[in-house]
Amino acid sequence: MIFDEGTAKNYDEWLKTPQGHYIDKREKALMLDLIAPRRGEKLLDVGCGTGEHLLLFKDRGCDVTGIEPSVPMLRIARQKLGSNVELYPGRAEELPFSDNEFDIVSLITSLEFTDDPAKAIGEAIRVSRGRVFLGVLNSCSFKAIQRRFGELFRPSLYRKARFSHIYGLTGMVRQFLPDARIQWGSVIFLPAGWYGFAVGLEEAIPVMKNPFGAFLGISFPVTFTLMTAQDIIGDPFKIKAKSAQPIQGTVRETIKW
Repeated sequence: MIFDEGTAKNYDEWLKTPQGHYIDKREKALMLDLIAPRRGEKLLDVGCGTGEHLLLFKDRGCDVTGIEPSVPMLRIARQKLGSNVELYPGRAEELPFSDNEFDIVSLITSLEFTDDPAKAIGEAIRVSRGRVFLGVLNSCSFKAIQRRFGELFRPSLYRKARFSHIYGLTGMVRQFLPDARIQWGSVIFLPAGWYGFAVGLEEAIPVMKNPFGAFLGISFPVTFTLMTAQDIIGDPFKIKAKSAQPIQGTVRETIKW
């Protein structure tokens, strides 16, 4: 599913509301706790949307890169991030990067709209040399029920979204890393309308290993027994990485800014 410009702008406008700002702050706090980004690390955000999370990691001193299938969202991200951040059009299931290229790879509310979530996770693991973070809409939350119920009465972008739960998510990770040390937690436990008066209750609920928050995050280290040789000097049979064309004002001569 590729979002149009109207959807992208609506999301950014929602972030400016008191409710949106608070929910976004809670989600970002969980991300930072689980990812623990360090200055100078290379980070790839898969399904980067309008660049909100890239800004978060850039402010923490990371060298950030984003990839997103929606060109309207990439246009907004470019406006936010400036020309010195590499942004690519592309799908989570086919990342145009070499093996072990990034210290951190994040997929934040992007698995919901991929055709093959397991393949997307495998690709994230492939291009990571450090750790992977998955942030998803939790099927075991009150908010998931509310969103599904709302779909019956009005058009919604969640109609085609794939909600996840902790057991399904960890099961997909263990297809690739059977012994992965997974950390996880969730936030946003209350109905959306409560956040004007019940933030104290929200913040009193334990976050780590709680399966009922609307936003579920998991992180795990990526370890290898074999490393792919990416550029062996003097070897005529050196392995070539897949190439990608960054967005620097235009996208592969087909997208006009």
